[in-house]
Amino acid sequence: MEKNFKIKLLLGFLCSFVPLILVALCFLLCKRMIFRSKSESSEIGGEIGTPAGDLEPEDLMKFAGGESLTVHDILDAPGEVVAKSGYGTLYRASIEQTGAVVLLRFVRPACLARTEEVLPAVRALGAIRHPNVVPLRAMYVGPRGEKLLVHPFYAAGSLKQLLRAGVAEAHRWDIIYRISIGIAKGLDHLHTGLEKPIVHGNLKSNNILIDVDYLPRLSDFGLHLILNPSAAQEMLEVSAAQGYKAPELVKVRDVSKETDIYSFGVILLEMLTQKDPVNNSKFLHSKDFHLPSSLLNLALEHRISDVFNPELLNHSINQNSTNEQGVLMLFQLAMACCSSQPSGRPEIKFVIARLEDIGDRSSK
Repeated sequence: MEKNFKIKLLLGFLCSFVPLILVALCFLLCKRMIFRSKSESSEIGGEIGTPAGDLEPEDLMKFAGGESLTVHDILDAPGEVVAKSGYGTLYRASIEQTGAVVLLRFVRPACLARTEEVLPAVRALGAIRHPNVVPLRAMYVGPRGEKLLVHPFYAAGSLKQLLRAGVAEAHRWDIIYRISIGIAKGLDHLHTGLEKPIVHGNLKSNNILIDVDYLPRLSDFGLHLILNPSAAQEMLEVSAAQGYKAPELVKVRDVSKETDIYSFGVILLEMLTQKDPVNNSKFLHSKDFHLPSSLLNLALEHRISDVFNPELLNHSINQNSTNEQGVLMLFQLAMACCSSQPSGRPEIKFVIARLEDIGDRSSK
């Protein structure tokens, strides 16, 4: 009797602990499966050390070149404001651990698109690597949903700064040509070199960074993909006020390869004339404030000598006649890119072929 009682007591004791043991085993098994799933997702997602799922606040999504960055590096980096816009602020910051200088782009939470739209777009932008494109090294997600995009810093500044600085290099034909074909190659990579093409959407001279060798790099590309509609539209309106918006473009959702080509044409004209795309009536003696239209009027009036920056034209003529011909050919290409009809603008592959032809003629 006592033996049966002991057996029943032992069975009852075991039965009370079996569910706890099973729960513990299930917990360990699930934890292991989740860890394994995250590891596999990280490999599939394309980020370095970052799961493919949604990021939590205080997380850091890393890309090539940003492997060594930490949240501490970014938040404690002393910096200064470089530029401000309606959707964020750009900082020049120094990473204390390595001494590297970076650009930190702070994007306000109120201006961002939904998280499920932002993260895939950032992953796509972070995977882009090309000599004429500014790479995205990392993205930090703040506690209130704010985002910090980390880019390398280029000490020479933007193309806009180069053109306005009054330095002799801005008037040299070889420098203008090098910058022109570099911009075109960067744009070609965005338009045709990716599995899913990306439209820049905000191409202008202020968004083209220059390194010490005058190699241009496109920045701010694809920002419309991570902004909400109102912030993206505000960005487009700023571009329109500065003279870079294609005439058919009304809503930012309608940006296209053709609108990028138009903006590229305006930048070419900006380099050839050394003037802003708008408010040039005093210089051009034209009623039209927009650079492409004003230059077209001058060309139709056979006043082509009034088009180009005098120092550029003199420099080209003094070097050789082929450089002078190159300047004229580049002007013709720019005007074709600025066609009022999208169908009249050349594709980027044709633009590069034409630029290479101009380069071959100038080198003879």
